[in-house]
Amino acid sequence: MKAHDGMYIDGAWRPAAGPDVIEVVNPVDEQVIGRVPAGTALDVDTAVRAARAALPAWAATPPAERAARLTALRDVLVVRKDEIAETVAAELGSPLPFAQAVHAAVPIAVAGSYAELAATYEFEEKVGNSTVLHEPIGVVGAITPWNYPLHQIVAKVAPALAAGCTIVVKPAEDTPLVAQLFAEAVHEAGLPAGVFNLVTGLGPIAGQALAEHPDVDLVSFTGSTAVGRQIGATAGAAVKKVALELGGKSANVILPGADLAKAVNVGVANVMSNSGQTCSAWTRMLVHTSQYEEAVGIAAAAAAKYGERIGPVVNAKQRARVLSYIDKGLAEGARLVAGGTESPRERGYFVSPTVFADVTPDMTIAQEEIFGPVLSILRYEDEEDALRIANGTLYGLAGAVWAGEEAEAVAFARRMDTGQVDINGGRFNPLAPFGGYKQSGVGRELGAHGLAEYLQTKSLQF
Repeated sequence: MKAHDGMYIDGAWRPAAGPDVIEVVNPVDEQVIGRVPAGTALDVDTAVRAARAALPAWAATPPAERAARLTALRDVLVVRKDEIAETVAAELGSPLPFAQAVHAAVPIAVAGSYAELAATYEFEEKVGNSTVLHEPIGVVGAITPWNYPLHQIVAKVAPALAAGCTIVVKPAEDTPLVAQLFAEAVHEAGLPAGVFNLVTGLGPIAGQALAEHPDVDLVSFTGSTAVGRQIGATAGAAVKKVALELGGKSANVILPGADLAKAVNVGVANVMSNSGQTCSAWTRMLVHTSQYEEAVGIAAAAAAKYGERIGPVVNAKQRARVLSYIDKGLAEGARLVAGGTESPRERGYFVSPTVFADVTPDMTIAQEEIFGPVLSILRYEDEEDALRIANGTLYGLAGAVWAGEEAEAVAFARRMDTGQVDINGGRFNPLAPFGGYKQSGVGRELGAHGLAEYLQTKSLQF
């Protein structure tokens, strides 16, 4: 795979401040496929200074012109979509069809949505005798994860640029190659120097330096709740805004009267998607006791079909983490009906698609985010019991409700403490706000709500 040995700062690839590198490993065969520089605090400082210098001109650029630049960027991504998919398939281990359909196509759609939004958003409004201005918040420090590496970059960069902000991105160390490809696309699209900057590196070094930098006005982070707490504390000490998209333990509630087979099969597919490495995955399936064993049988059969269809998890550490949760499920009395700790392949970081039955709400696998292809099926007695279980975790990122009547599902969804709920298999909407309640985060991404995160408000009285 192509890898740059420098950082993309101020419109050019520049040598890293230090000699250290990060090896990029293909999770399928455990082979090194590239090396990128391990950035230091000095690299971060150089990038932030470039972003700060570029801010006045970019913030003053008319929204229509910013929209045109984003359109140009989207068009470059379209031309390079196959290369994007192949890169993500190599560094994340994603099966190529999924990489094409999701890892390449979704970021393109999101970039296009912000190109359109930048041209139509009301950056000024009249409120009584005041004119209210929505202005760019300033320099953004974006720290992105490895599970949807390009989507998470675009979901931060596109609204930031649409708002008139400049940005420094620190991508996940496991998937930096598609981030470098994105920097190439930015350059090819002709964005002004310093508006977008990329520093590869480790989270505790480069990521921490970016979060702490005094010239960063907003830190946008997607990742674990534990790291999100640290970033929130660091930003809070500097009275700096944060946008945090963190963990999840989403409930898939199947009410009596729903199409049970469809709800269970779609639920299993949701959990196995991206090898279970999705923060919004419906990892808890809640089924009425009268249909419980039937649902378990359907889920076990569905999971068995995914054995050769899903890719590995991202690295050896993540595989060990997922397997440790499977062991905890067994130790705490859950019934294994599919998968387990035995590896489906001799090489690579693969985990068997796993389904647990007889899971109770207090079990570790029903409370903690596993981030692997592991589904827990819980039983409930009535709707109030289902609601108690669904809301009974520290998280509130996503979820699903299935019912015979849409109104019944909507009524239940309104009482769920979560940021997004799919009704009877509702489709992904790139314009809908995405983000969490409780410890799943602060703020929203995507659409107009995502753009608003990068704006601050000024009022002029007349």
